Amino acid sequence: MIEIRPIQQHQIAQAKQIVITVCLEIWQDLRTEEDLMRYDSMSDIEQVRSHYFDNRGVFLVLLDKEQIVGTGGIRKLDTEICELKRMWFLKEYRGQGWGGKMVQILFDFAKQVGYRKVRLDLANEERQQQALKFYKKLGFYQIDRYNNSPCNIFMEKLFE
Repeated sequence: MIEIRPIQQHQIAQAKQIVITVCLEIWQDLRTEEDLMRYDSMSDIEQVRSHYFDNRGVFLVLLDKEQIVGTGGIRKLDTEICELKRMWFLKEYRGQGWGGKMVQILFDFAKQVGYRKVRLDLANEERQQQALKFYKKLGFYQIDRYNNSPCNIFMEKLFE
């Protein structure tokens, strides 16, 4: 059975492995986990409670028979704006509607907490074409840079 649930402490290493696997697949110039860690320490996942749950956020995992196969979170930027973070799914779970289901749960959470806007960043238009298409379909539009990440696409969506 496949389900979406809040991450549990014992699932942190497995969630990080999903992020690592997908990132290395997308950015072929990063050959190893060590290469990736130079850009992203994933401290937000390591300290998921303080970065997400204790700070008006949430971090979800997509589980297939207790195995994590996808991740996604909402993180506070300020009192009215949150950020969609760590939306990563293993290749065999993409294109099946799981991203849409997870993002709907995340958006419902964000609206309940009182956020008016959600932002996200993408590293590369060429390598993340499907993600860009997905987010545009959800109503995201491009905005100016809002953080100092190595990404080059920044998007925002207003909640109705």
